[in-house]
Amino acid sequence: MISKENNPRLLITAGEPAGIGPDLIVKLQQIKHDYDLTIIGDPDLLKQRANLLSIPLEIEIVSKNNFSEKNNENKFLKVLPIKLKVDSEPGLLDVKNVNYVIEMLDTSSEYCLENKFDGLITTPIQKSIINDAGIKFSGHTEYLAKKYNVDVPVMLLSCGEFRVALVTTHLPLINVPKAITSEKVKKVISLIIKEMRSKLAINNPKITVCGLNPHAGEDGYLGSEEKEVITPVINNFITNGFNVSGPVPADTAFREDRRKETDVYICMYHDQGLPVLKTFGFGDTVNTTLGLPIIRTSVDHGTALRLAGTGQAECSSLLAAINMANKMIKNQSSN
Repeated sequence: MISKENNPRLLITAGEPAGIGPDLIVKLQQIKHDYDLTIIGDPDLLKQRANLLSIPLEIEIVSKNNFSEKNNENKFLKVLPIKLKVDSEPGLLDVKNVNYVIEMLDTSSEYCLENKFDGLITTPIQKSIINDAGIKFSGHTEYLAKKYNVDVPVMLLSCGEFRVALVTTHLPLINVPKAITSEKVKKVISLIIKEMRSKLAINNPKITVCGLNPHAGEDGYLGSEEKEVITPVINNFITNGFNVSGPVPADTAFREDRRKETDVYICMYHDQGLPVLKTFGFGDTVNTTLGLPIIRTSVDHGTALRLAGTGQAECSSLLAAINMANKMIKNQSSN
C-alpha cells in the first residue's frame, strides 16, 4: 500500500521504555529525511524523554484508520499510542512494563499484516526482563516467526554489501549441532535465494556457506556435520545451477578476497559471523528477518540502558534500518 507520494509507510516501535529506543526516536525527529514514519508507543514517554534531552518535540496522535498525510516538512512526530503500565525512568527496568512491550509488538505486527503499513522497524527491547515476567522470549526474530506461524525465519544482518545470514539464531552453543539438519540448511539457503531476488534485487546471489566445526570438520576428523549434513545440501544447489560454495572454515571465510566474491554468508550460529560483521560496521548494521509475511528490519544493538536519557545514543543504525526497509519494499513492489 505504498502511498501516493511513492513513499512506503513505515511503523517504528519505541522499544524498551527504559532503554535508548525513545532517545533514538526523539533524535530521529531532528534529522532531515524523506521517509513516511509513524511511531507506536507511549506519547507521554516520548515527550518526557524529549524534555530530558532538551529537544523540542511536537506529536500528532493518529490511529490505524486515521493517518495524516505524509509529514513532508518533518515538523511533528506521528504516534500510534500504546500506554505504559507504569511510569518509566531511563536505565531502570520495570517488569510491570513488559506487557506494554509485548502489546507494541503484537499490535504493530498485526497492523503490518493488515497492510496498514508497508514495513516494521523495531528498536531494541530487553529480553531478560521479558523472561523475568514469565514470558519465554529469545528475540524479535523468534517471537514474530511464532506469531506469523513461520517455521524457518532467517536472521540476515547487513553492513553495506557485507551480509551474514544465520541457520540458528539465539541458541545456547550446546544446542546448536543438533539444530543443524539437512532440511534446515536447505530451507535457509532456499529462502536466502528467494528473498535476495525479491527484496534486494540480486537475482543470482553468490552464497558462501561456513562449516560448523573448526577447519570445516577437517574431512570428518573434527566433526561429521560438514560431510553428512552441510556438503550434500550445497552440492545439490550447485547441481541445480545456483552459485553456492562451501562449507568453508569460518576462520578464513571472511578474508577480503572472499568477501568481494560473496553476496551473503550463511553461518551456522549467532557468534560465528556476527562478531566479524559488527567489527566492520557496528552502528551501521541492519538486522532483517527474512521469511515473514511482512518486511521487518531492526537496529544492530541492544537497549544500552546506561546511555538512556543521556543524549549519547546515536541514530545511525536506526537510519540504516529505515533505509533498508524502504529499499526492500520498493524492490518488492517493482517485481
